[in-house]
Amino acid sequence: MASLTYDLTLAGLSVGSAAALTGIGLVVTHRATGVLNFAHGAIAMVCAYLLWQLTVEWNWPLPLAAALTLLVVAPGIGMALERFVFRPLSVLGSDPAQTLVASIGVFVLLVGGAALIWGPGARSDAPTLVSADPWGQLAVTLVLAVGVGAVIRWTRFGRELRAVVDDRSLAVLGGIDADRVAAAGWAFGSFTAGLTGVLLAPYVRLDPYGLPLLVMEVVAVAVAARMRSLPVAVVVALGIGVAQSQLTRLHPTGWREPLLQAVGANLFVVALLVAALVLPGIGTRDALPRTASARVATPPGAWIVAVVLFLLPLGFAGSDLHTSVQVPALGVVLLSLVVVTGRGGQISLGQAAYAGLGALFTALLAAGRFPGLPELPELAALAVAVLLVAPLGLLTGWPAIGRHGLALALATFAVGVGVSRFVFAQPYATSGLTLGRPAGFDGDRAYYALELVLLAGALLAAHALRRGRTGRALAAMRDHEAGASAAGVRVPTLKLTAFVAGAALAALGGGMLGMGLRAFDPAAYDPVRGLLWFAAIVVLGADSVLGALLAAALLVGLDAGTRGGVAAALIGLLAVLVGRFPGGPYEALRLAAERLRLRREVMLTPLGAGVGRRLRATLTGPGTRPRVMAAAGATAVTGPHADTATATGTGTGTGTGTKLTGGRPLVTRPVPRPTPAVGEPASAWAPDPTDHVSGPGAKASGAPPTPGEDRGDGPAGTAPVPASEAKGADPAENRNRPGVPSGPRTNDGEPDASRTPDHARRSDSAPPPGTGPAGNLGGPASPGSGAAPGPVHASGEPGPVRPTPPAGPGPGPGPGPGPGPGPGAHTAGRASPTRPRTSRTPPVHPVLRARALRVAYDGFTALDGVDLDLTPGRITAVVGPNGAGKSTLFHCLAGTVRPDAGRIGFGERDITRLPAHARTRLGIARTFQQLAVFPTLTVAENVRVGAEQGRVVDADAVERMLRLLGLDGAVRALPAAGLPTGTLRRVELARALAGSPRVLLLDEPAAGLDTGEVAALARVLGALAADGTALLVVEHDLDLVADLADTVHVMTAGRVVASGPADHVLEGLDRLEADQGHQGGRGSQGPGTAVDG
Repeated sequence: MASLTYDLTLAGLSVGSAAALTGIGLVVTHRATGVLNFAHGAIAMVCAYLLWQLTVEWNWPLPLAAALTLLVVAPGIGMALERFVFRPLSVLGSDPAQTLVASIGVFVLLVGGAALIWGPGARSDAPTLVSADPWGQLAVTLVLAVGVGAVIRWTRFGRELRAVVDDRSLAVLGGIDADRVAAAGWAFGSFTAGLTGVLLAPYVRLDPYGLPLLVMEVVAVAVAARMRSLPVAVVVALGIGVAQSQLTRLHPTGWREPLLQAVGANLFVVALLVAALVLPGIGTRDALPRTASARVATPPGAWIVAVVLFLLPLGFAGSDLHTSVQVPALGVVLLSLVVVTGRGGQISLGQAAYAGLGALFTALLAAGRFPGLPELPELAALAVAVLLVAPLGLLTGWPAIGRHGLALALATFAVGVGVSRFVFAQPYATSGLTLGRPAGFDGDRAYYALELVLLAGALLAAHALRRGRTGRALAAMRDHEAGASAAGVRVPTLKLTAFVAGAALAALGGGMLGMGLRAFDPAAYDPVRGLLWFAAIVVLGADSVLGALLAAALLVGLDAGTRGGVAAALIGLLAVLVGRFPGGPYEALRLAAERLRLRREVMLTPLGAGVGRRLRATLTGPGTRPRVMAAAGATAVTGPHADTATATGTGTGTGTGTKLTGGRPLVTRPVPRPTPAVGEPASAWAPDPTDHVSGPGAKASGAPPTPGEDRGDGPAGTAPVPASEAKGADPAENRNRPGVPSGPRTNDGEPDASRTPDHARRSDSAPPPGTGPAGNLGGPASPGSGAAPGPVHASGEPGPVRPTPPAGPGPGPGPGPGPGPGPGAHTAGRASPTRPRTSRTPPVHPVLRARALRVAYDGFTALDGVDLDLTPGRITAVVGPNGAGKSTLFHCLAGTVRPDAGRIGFGERDITRLPAHARTRLGIARTFQQLAVFPTLTVAENVRVGAEQGRVVDADAVERMLRLLGLDGAVRALPAAGLPTGTLRRVELARALAGSPRVLLLDEPAAGLDTGEVAALARVLGALAADGTALLVVEHDLDLVADLADTVHVMTAGRVVASGPADHVLEGLDRLEADQGHQGGRGSQGPGTAVDG
């Protein structure tokens, strides 16, 4: 017994040593580059094949061949990958998503290349480099581990490596050559991969598909070590190896025997499942490359061509028709990836497992061998198999709720490997299993016609999931998961839906493929196939149905018409390049065509320049001051598409509704602003009259124009449109006109009565709407009235006109002469007037309350007993230095951070533990400091997501918000990708308001805006407060805070140290700065003064 234990232990140490080598290589590569090298197993396989080629085929001496393979070729592969694949990715942005796809592409490329060069068959005559004695392999492993640990700990290179791991950009600033460190890490990682392959090859057969997968199964060793600790990786590898050997001593009887045998032979797979599904994830960022632009539209006629090509095989015969049978089936499988990966943005490396389960269950049901179910006809068996496999999508959908990036990739890969090893490879489930075709469809041509019908059904299902409300929610989750949750999208439920639907489609395609081949072939659903399918979908258009069909035809056609491995090599090569062309090959070709297109530049002769000057003098007319485009060498072209050019940001200048095409600067003719139609509220995002500089039509700065409008004030002599003419009849008539819903409804379908009517909230002293300013927010007041421009409510109705306090240079904190920082000082340089706080109805009860909030991160206290109240109709601001806890407080209120202690109440309800999307549906909306828009959706679709997922369901909310924020022109149909920051801020705000929130949380809303845009933002926020919305603003711009806020809270070190009316609190800050020796105080500072601590 002791001798058997000793022998099994030695055998386990041998296996564990090879696994430890893999773990060491993965850890070092990840620490040096941040990349989880999925190609590690493929590099091991290539090196093993190369050593076989040199020694067996070319008769080289083993020592010389081993030295060339391990010391030259293996490190050379790693350095080449770093230089030509992963270094360009780091230069372009170092997105872990792109490096993940690129590493999978390298894996597929090397596997396909090996199959192409050495053939797909397995070989058993690999040379033995180290004897079977486990002590030799263990010694090699320990020496490598100790040596690497010593280098990392005690050498200069090790210090540089640790610096690059901690903060690459900071290390580069410190003079460290991060590229050299990354190259060394890749070289060493590839060396360990080659050594692993050479050591394993004599004991497992050389196989282009099996050996890479065998090596990648032990990635659990590196995951258990958190991709950092070499000693942990070695100990875990040796422990699993010994345990796997000792399990062979057990010989249970009955049903436990095959299960124990499977576990004993695949203990590393069990460890991979535990590490990927149970241990905390190692990645936090998104797992898929995000395209920088909107998805390219399907070319006209593409579907007609696709239909014709898929109908052509009906005229084939013989082997050609037999091969074509596989294309529709594989197309259905790849459609599952379009739903999960392309539309939902969730990585799934295990779709081959679901396809295989669909084929297996169909075969078992048709044969009457499925437990608890009778024998079924083939079509019925296929339908039942789809229903049985669909819930199994939760195996990958559930981990996706809390995992992203590398963690999700490992989880789905582990599920695929586990199903392959514990189901497909077990004879008790698959032995003697055949699968026939449905009755009446036994021939290839008839069965192909049946497949086309099933494919059409799958296409309709995929279309339904990618369009409408669900499709917009999936796209929002893909583009920006936090933004989707803030918009009210139930992200966890949506992820589960995507994975369940993907599993069902994959099972349908797998069953069709099995019936087409007339057998269940486990090799057709190998995990390597899953990686190949995933790479094919990503590079040919993840969100393209036509891309899935093209990928299916390409994979089947190349495998059948060329040597094995060509398809994998081609897909791998395209996947390696995906980082440079994240939009796919279609987008790359389109961009290349645009670069090659000749651009004609118009140049004026001296005679033409003189004529132009005379024309400009004539066109501008007397009394009008022409405005010259800011960008030299640009010609302004007016026309029906000028607003589109401005909205997309393709022109330069100030947003005048002109398109710049090159040439010399010309002068634009002032264009009058269109008058709103009768019954429609004007845009709230309109220029403030205080933005005038001198002379009509001249502006120093201004708010972004409504698309299609000129930024000027109209031609000379044009008077502003009176409010009565712009609005027409009472706005209530608009809401009661036929065909328009009577009002918003909650998500439960009940009318929303939580908001007080506008007229009930107006000050008694306010004049009626008809006597106020024009219907746009901040529009020109009546001449000689002495009143400042008044706001409109969020509903589009004009609000009360409030007097503007005098802003003269007076002493002391109040109005009057003097240098003190009074209200007038706060508005100096600001386009919007100071908003009086005395004319609003006194607050009643807070709608959102926070009590004794406490949050700590790794011993650092971010919040320490913070209390906060938000009251309807009032604007509350939180200011303070960086690190004061403002963002943590904001995230606690929004639901993205759960406090360690304290309570958050919304009305009478405790929402402390509610997630972000649930709070949005209650009526708490938010915006982000870093823009959280959905770039692949249009502006209108972005806003529609908020309207569909928010607190109420209001069919008119989209149009109302687009008009309110000046997005109802041509810009509404443009994708959000590439729009200017100011426009995107409006899009994000419109999306938040479309759900009719009761509380609006704004995180740095003025970030990235110019002075005019900040002024327009202030007018909109003032209108929202007048409409009864409770607002919280976390902002560094103290001038904006002074203009807006009713109450200001000052935070420092996680506590609120001062609270009160805005003027008093900000004046106190000024006095504190003066006491500390700051010259001039805030009164002498321009707009955008920041409290940065």
